[in-house]
Order: sequence, then C-alpha cells, then structure tokens
Amino acid sequence: MNIPGVRRGMGIAAVGLLLLSVSSLQAESKMEKKPFGQLPDGQAIDLYTLTNAHGMQVAITNYGAAIVSIKVPGRQGKMDDVALGYDTLDGYVSDKAFLGATVGRYGNRIGHAKFTLGGTEYNLAKNNGENTLHGGKVGFNKKVWQAREVPSGGEQSLELSYVSKDGEEGYPGTLRASVTFTLPNDRNALIIDYRATTDKTTVVNLTNHTYFNLSGEGHGDILKYQLELDASHFTPVDQTLIPTGEILATKGTPLDFSKPVEIGARINDNDPQLKFGKGYDHNYVLDRNGKPGLIEAAEVFDPQSGRVLQVYTTEPGIQFYTGNFLQGEEHGKGGKVYTYRSAFCLETQHFPDSPNKPSFPSTELKPGQEYRSTTEFRFSVR
Repeated sequence: MNIPGVRRGMGIAAVGLLLLSVSSLQAESKMEKKPFGQLPDGQAIDLYTLTNAHGMQVAITNYGAAIVSIKVPGRQGKMDDVALGYDTLDGYVSDKAFLGATVGRYGNRIGHAKFTLGGTEYNLAKNNGENTLHGGKVGFNKKVWQAREVPSGGEQSLELSYVSKDGEEGYPGTLRASVTFTLPNDRNALIIDYRATTDKTTVVNLTNHTYFNLSGEGHGDILKYQLELDASHFTPVDQTLIPTGEILATKGTPLDFSKPVEIGARINDNDPQLKFGKGYDHNYVLDRNGKPGLIEAAEVFDPQSGRVLQVYTTEPGIQFYTGNFLQGEEHGKGGKVYTYRSAFCLETQHFPDSPNKPSFPSTELKPGQEYRSTTEFRFSVR
C-alpha cells in the first residue's frame, strides 16, 4: 500500500498516528449541503456550510448567493455568529436590507437610474427614490444561482454562477457572473472571488453586503467598535447619496478613520455628510499608492469580544455603512430584532455612480474582457 507521507520502516503505531492526523484534518475541513426551502414556483434552494480545521463555519445559500452565517471564535474561544441573516429561505425572499447578499449587476447607487454608454442611454429600474440601488428592483440578490463544489487542495470552495440576460433591469449585454467562496484550512478567513464576462459592452460592480456584528448578530450596537480605514479620501455625496464627483480629503472631518477611532465617536456630529447618510454611508478611496492586487482596506476591533475583522480587496474603494436604515423591521435568526446601528457593512467596490462620473475608475466591461475582483475577510482575536 502506497500512502503519501508513510516511509518504509515506520512502525505500525506511527503509521496509525499519521493516518489519524490526516483523517482528522479531512474530517474538520468539509462542506455540507442541505435543503433550505422552496420558492413559490417550486425551485428548491440549498444551504452550503463550509467548515475549516479551526472550526470556523460559513453558511451560504444559492438564493442571492447570500452569506447566511459566519461563526468564528472570540477572546475566550466561544463561537458566535457574526453575520446578520435569517433562519429560513422566506426571510431572504422578503428581505429588503440585502442581508449577506451578493449584489449586482451594479452594487451601490447610479444617479437618476440611467447612464450613457457608447452613445446610447440606458434607463434602469428606480428602487431608491430617483436612483437605482444594488442592481434594481430584482437584482442579483433575488436570483437563483447555480452551485458547484470546487475541491481545492484541502480547502473548501463553493462556486455560484448566474447568467444575467441582455436588458435585465435595463443593463446591456448578457453577463455571465460567478462568485466563489473559499474557506482556507490554515486560518480563519473567507475569500470571495468575483468573475464576469459579457457579449456586449456593459457596466458591472459586484460586491457582498454582509452586515457584521462582532459581538454576535443581534447583540447590541456597533458604536464602541474601533475602525481604521486605509483611505485618506472619500467621495462626498448629495442629499440622495449620489457622489458629487469630487474626491475630498477626510482629514479634519468626522469621516477620518486613518487611525483607529470608535465608530460612534463622531457619528452624530453636525456634519452635512453625516446628515445625508443618517450616519456613515460613504465610499472611501483606498490609499493604494500604486500597489496592484490585494491590499488591506479596513480593520475593525470589538473590545467586548476581542474579535478583529480585517478586510482586504483588489478594488479601489470601500463603502462603510453603519446600519442606519435598520429600523427593527428585520427579524433575524432566532427571532432577533435587528435595530438601528446594530451592524456595519464594509462593501468593497468601484465607486458609486461611476458610469456617470468619467473621472472615477471605469466600471465598463467589454466583450473579450474578464471582470475580476477579490475580497478577503480575515478574523482574529486581540
């Protein structure tokens, strides 16, 4: 019998210990699939749970390619679910807050729900006043994605794919999109890889809309958390939260998180930007300094649980949102009521309204090109 790692002359006990170690590692690194309910049209929806060798668990449904739960240890080793979500499929079908969802075809807002591309004006669905938000009335968060388990050297990966037809929600081109969730086996992290191609020039901006509460979902507000953003500039917005087109320095404003600051320290300051967003709901311009690839964008520390979340991305921007529109209407897991500022989002992205702002990084995707974006959420304890 040829077993990798077994050397000739090893004793039976040594071989047994080696096989036990390998089997234990394989047992701890796994993916489970189970039914998550049915849609009104009879389509069956599934829930996939990924577990790594450290016991971290991430549950994902193929409805909306949504992250349902993220369980990670705190300072005392206690496992808590740090992602807001629902116990059943019905919650996601009726959800209006994009809890955990993959959003697209264009994450964030496009002003006046229209843009011009190649001389043609495209009119989108208005679902945020006069603007379009997170893809429209029936965005990617309300679609059924095709699931495929992807073996990857002991790591667990789930690939979800969706084909958005030409004209869906007003966007041009048939877009073939995929999002792959990977749970590394050697550390507590979740890697999200986005890919897309098109048969006609279009715009695309995919992101994930997980709401985090590092003390555990449904456990108080996030105002005592300390946030640091690797961003010295932001894109100011008007009263409808559409960027003005300017890029301004955060220094000297309550939007400055270049050093760790409590989220609640200045959130109620008498500042027009905070008034418009009812708190923080702003796109930050990351300080890439010419660096390509994955860079650290943000770090959040919860003094109560000791949990630290670091966000890495290949994107030029990140939306920091403090759950200002959670009003207790969302009843989440275990019947918990998700209240005002009880979670935060860090949505990696290109800038909002980029199709109407030529000075912003382009979100155009042409035939023959591939849209690629990667985000990594890293969890640790301090």
